[in-house]
Amino acid sequence: MSPYIYIYIYTKSLPFFLPKPIVLLQEKDLVVVALKCGALERCEKMSCMNYLMILTMVLSCLVGLSHGKCDFKAIFNFGDSNSDTGGFFAAFPAESGPFGITYFNKPSGRASDGRLILDFLAQAFGLPFLSPYLQSIGSNFRHGANYATLASTVLLPNTSLFVSGISPFSLAIQLNQMKQFITKVQEIHQQGISCNCPSETKTPSPDIFGKSLYTFYIGQNDFTSNLASVGIGGVKEYLPQVVSQITATIKELYNLGGLTFMVQNLAPVGCYPSFLVQLPHNGSDLDEFGCMVSYNNAVVDYNNMLKDAMRQIRETLPKASIIYVDTYTVLLNLFHHPTSHGLKYGTKACCGYGGGDYNFNPKVYCGNTKEINGSKVTATACDDPYNYVSWDGIHATEAANKLITYAILNGSYSDPPFPLQEHCDLQPIG
Repeated sequence: MSPYIYIYIYTKSLPFFLPKPIVLLQEKDLVVVALKCGALERCEKMSCMNYLMILTMVLSCLVGLSHGKCDFKAIFNFGDSNSDTGGFFAAFPAESGPFGITYFNKPSGRASDGRLILDFLAQAFGLPFLSPYLQSIGSNFRHGANYATLASTVLLPNTSLFVSGISPFSLAIQLNQMKQFITKVQEIHQQGISCNCPSETKTPSPDIFGKSLYTFYIGQNDFTSNLASVGIGGVKEYLPQVVSQITATIKELYNLGGLTFMVQNLAPVGCYPSFLVQLPHNGSDLDEFGCMVSYNNAVVDYNNMLKDAMRQIRETLPKASIIYVDTYTVLLNLFHHPTSHGLKYGTKACCGYGGGDYNFNPKVYCGNTKEINGSKVTATACDDPYNYVSWDGIHATEAANKLITYAILNGSYSDPPFPLQEHCDLQPIG
């Protein structure tokens, strides 16, 4: 009898989960589970949902067999609202519902109805959710810290948050916060040695920084904040600076002891409901799925530049693992083919106002109430965010974030390929 157990999932439209047979767990000579994807002409919603159900069941079974080992003892994240777990609202308290309705059942500082990609990664590693660096109450930094804040940019902003809405916590500031964090951890550790009294603080051991995953999901605000005013051509002029700043940050973190870096590229903003409503375009600029081709092409140009920069820095830091993650392709697939992945709506926001193709009105953002044409209106959330790719016109739903995470965990959308199951006994992320 073959030691391999294959679960055949016949679908053409779920290529980014498990594109080839992989061994998820091996104990001595016994291969416990291997998964394989086949193909059919089309994928109905039920079969796709069955796929996710089977995948979740397999991972759940593995938990009892694995020992929870993981090469990564912590995650340190740098980013914007796509990975902010509460930093912005710790600095500027103002959050409200319906954010957080899916998983947390209350606002949690996240720009989504539930968990983010970063949350799912932490769960897969068997780690707690990352505490925001800026959160002074209730934080636990033993397994990392999150420096991301909503509206952050890679480049230093040249204006105020209260003028432009851009966060003051740019990537350079986030890096400085990381440096301070390392210094404080070392000081606390040294104090404990000096007085022979182990520290009770919720900080990690000083040796954790070489055993951590450093994640980057930032740059979207650099790309989009000036699009309406300067156009694609104007934005392209400073995008090389964005890439250079990310590269320089990785080098500094490497010099501080970091060894494994995961950099997500930019998402297809030409498919986002908010930009479809606000950015100038005409019908000929839309692809067959309703996404703006010119803006997505500009994102691809930036992503290629970023990918090439990661390749170059990889050559200069041979001891480091620098992984470029193609989030763009995974999300584009979801926007183009939502029903093939168990969803219903691609370029329509769950939480918004106005209905129609996009359900987005820039005058009244998700959860807000404004007076429009003499009437008070509220941008409310849909009853089924699990059917949507877009949560509020700008950010992804928990459902979309989970699908993206599966692609990241598999490693097939990474350059170089980086299947995380080879580094961790992955835990379920259901």
